[in-house]
Amino acid sequence: MSHVFHRSNKASYPVAVKGDGIYIIDKEGKKYLDGSSGAAVSCLGHSNESVRQAIKKQVDQLAYAHTSFFTTEPMEQLADWLVQRAPDGLERVYFVSGGSEAVEAAIKLARQYFLEIGKPEKKYVIARNQSYHGNTLGALSAGGNQWRRKQFEPMLINMSHIAACYEYRGKEEGETSYDYGQRVAGELEDKINQLGADNVVAFIAEPVVGATIGCVAATEGYFKKIREICTKYDVLLILDEVMCGMGRTGKLFACEYDGITGDIITIAKGLGGGYQPIGATLVSGKIYNAITNGTGFFQHGHTYIGHATACAASLAVQQVIEKDNLLDNVKKMGKLLESKLRSCFEGHPNVGDIRGRGLFYGVEFVKDQRTKEALDPSLKLNVKLKANAMQEGLMCYGMGGTIDGKLGDHVMFAPPFIIDEKGINEIIEKFDRAVNKTFDQLGLLSSARLAG
Repeated sequence: MSHVFHRSNKASYPVAVKGDGIYIIDKEGKKYLDGSSGAAVSCLGHSNESVRQAIKKQVDQLAYAHTSFFTTEPMEQLADWLVQRAPDGLERVYFVSGGSEAVEAAIKLARQYFLEIGKPEKKYVIARNQSYHGNTLGALSAGGNQWRRKQFEPMLINMSHIAACYEYRGKEEGETSYDYGQRVAGELEDKINQLGADNVVAFIAEPVVGATIGCVAATEGYFKKIREICTKYDVLLILDEVMCGMGRTGKLFACEYDGITGDIITIAKGLGGGYQPIGATLVSGKIYNAITNGTGFFQHGHTYIGHATACAASLAVQQVIEKDNLLDNVKKMGKLLESKLRSCFEGHPNVGDIRGRGLFYGVEFVKDQRTKEALDPSLKLNVKLKANAMQEGLMCYGMGGTIDGKLGDHVMFAPPFIIDEKGINEIIEKFDRAVNKTFDQLGLLSSARLAG
């Protein structure tokens, strides 16, 4: 009998015992292709020797030193590496243990910045509906994932939300993609004016929305408008790249596609590739200098920030990605993944949308492709599809509540950056079998699909 408090008390989990490149192997010897890198984490797969050696070397030398007493060489080196490659203006790195902590730090830092410069009335944070920023109470308050928020709602901090930039669901008839993006970006200005510009601390958004709506990138020009609005009203822009950043889209920072940067950018997941728990909050020189010239102390902290072994592992991960030109492979294999998904599934009557960027793609399932009507959530399509994919030996990331926290089903793919054409083909073949099996079980496999 297990004494572990698992994510689901009703699930039965295979026991993972070994990693082999893009595969995880369980106790029974079954191999699973990691088509989602867990939760878009394992960018180098599960057995990179350079990273393993970096971890062993660091543990032999110094595993951990508390940051109230020391800095360490791995922390300093990783910070240098990130700042040298970050968008202009980001000059400091605050290391944490994961994405939720990175967002929590970003929100607190934004508030403290305005205190330091004599604007204590600044207190409100604006975010977007159908977003996800982490599971601490502060990060959960910023997120717009209704399913995750619901039971904790009475405990959450009061934050405001505007519409997501979700073209498949939000664009009106006759409206261009650009005009749609400008319209929903304009909601930020409306919300700032409603709350009072002197009261707003920050706006937080994912450049490519991850788990909540499944790999949705903003329309062209959307984030440039957002950046202009934030600058106009002296509102800090926090870009949450915990899931979509660190090369997942084919560029090291996802916001590079949009031609903008944030005042604060949060990263995690692909930063350490799962070899050690780590996250980070990248901060502009403006914010850092305000605190340095003021109290000189960020009133925040966790025991394991700047963990020496985690920093050593992460630096090794990033060095491998750069040395092996893996971002080029992300772009190349991302195009192949998109092409294969479209050729195999666009004709399926229950596939509504295929979207993404780099090796970060989502498939949204619907009851009717023409009307975009969602499937009955009681069918639990995403849950059954994930389970059937696991039976086929494929890990994919399924979620429900795509549209509003209740309706909508999608599946995400975010395979390791080291994947090749053979691996992409295996993902498609196994997912195709899982889709057919799932719709057959639910009695929804249409004659059109069977004929195809």
